[in-house]
Amino acid sequence: MYAPWVVKYKPKSTSEIVGNAEAIKIFREWLLSWRKGLPRYRAALLYGPPGVGKTVTVEALALELSIELVEKNASDYRTEEAINRFAGLSSQYSSLFGGTRMILLDELDGLTGDADRGGVKAIIEVVKNAKCPVVLTANDAYDPRLAVLRNYCLLIEFKKPPVGEVVKRLKAICIHEGIQADESALKFIAQRSEGDVRSAVNDLQALSQGKTKLTYDDVVWLAYRDRRDTIFNVLRIIFYSRTSFNAKQAVSMADVDLDMLFEWVYENVPAHFNDPHDLATAMHALSMADLYRGRIRATQDWGLTRYVIDHLTVGVALSRQYSKMQGWIPFKFPGRIQALSKSKGERFMQQSIALKVKRRCHISASRAIREFLPYLKIIFQNDAQMAANTAKWLELEDEMISYMAGEKAKAIIALMK
Repeated sequence: MYAPWVVKYKPKSTSEIVGNAEAIKIFREWLLSWRKGLPRYRAALLYGPPGVGKTVTVEALALELSIELVEKNASDYRTEEAINRFAGLSSQYSSLFGGTRMILLDELDGLTGDADRGGVKAIIEVVKNAKCPVVLTANDAYDPRLAVLRNYCLLIEFKKPPVGEVVKRLKAICIHEGIQADESALKFIAQRSEGDVRSAVNDLQALSQGKTKLTYDDVVWLAYRDRRDTIFNVLRIIFYSRTSFNAKQAVSMADVDLDMLFEWVYENVPAHFNDPHDLATAMHALSMADLYRGRIRATQDWGLTRYVIDHLTVGVALSRQYSKMQGWIPFKFPGRIQALSKSKGERFMQQSIALKVKRRCHISASRAIREFLPYLKIIFQNDAQMAANTAKWLELEDEMISYMAGEKAKAIIALMK
């Protein structure tokens, strides 16, 4: 019988969950603390990217600790009335047979859209008065609309598991399914899933259908998934955090390197800091971060990276003093990176031609681009015969001729035959 592997191999215990051992330990200890009385936090907010094991951890621990789990998707309970109907009464009583009950509101992010009509406020009231554990899950715990709710929750971060641990999980599934899989193929799937274990298992099943052997060639076409939400969450943390600790955490969550993160912050600061004083302070922090970036490039002293991080995250976050929330503001892709991306093809073509010139003229490729390429373009656009002879001598490909000659490329290529 056909069954999705994410269901078939869903972890039944915490020992089967990939990664996040420390987060699971903290959550277990919090659940056990209820046996001694009401803990400081009556709710736990498990947050992190999709597919890293937040919900399955709750379900597995409920089984291990013999806790009755009452589970709902928060996006289905957007109104105050619906929240109170489901979680209000449930959080006040034990299970039918006198055991412990746990309330799980999954995917809290879905509760904070335009359709939310008092849902967050109702959850806060439920949490404040709960007599049993209340668990919430979200991708982004630092959404400004959850600011008050965070004060009543134990925050537990779930991070993307290492590639090696994802590979081990995929290998175990392959052995159970009788599939002989190359290590390189499984590593490729794990890397492309970018820490989303569910996606990795789904990909493995899709790529393995009808096969008893899985090679690297079978998976190499697999494309990167769209993970732009991750950088958006990171930016929200930097722009709206009220503590330096939370702001600095953003760097460890980012899927991009420090230079790319700088570009994202630089591009979006003006839209999210609407007070001139705040904006000036934030831009000063960015200028200091950029100063240290330049010093690192010049001296290769990577110990200065911590100053880049401090100014880029804490410096920007604590600049917000008078700026007001303006509702939802979209994040923009860095303009400077976008410009470079658009010209990437042209730069690649220039470099390819420069390497041909370098080999024939014994000069550097950068000098060929700077000094030779402009003259070659003039020749190719004005003298077809000379261009044909030059193209033969340099062993240029048709694409290179087309780049320099434009509409006259066909005539030059014809003369070369």
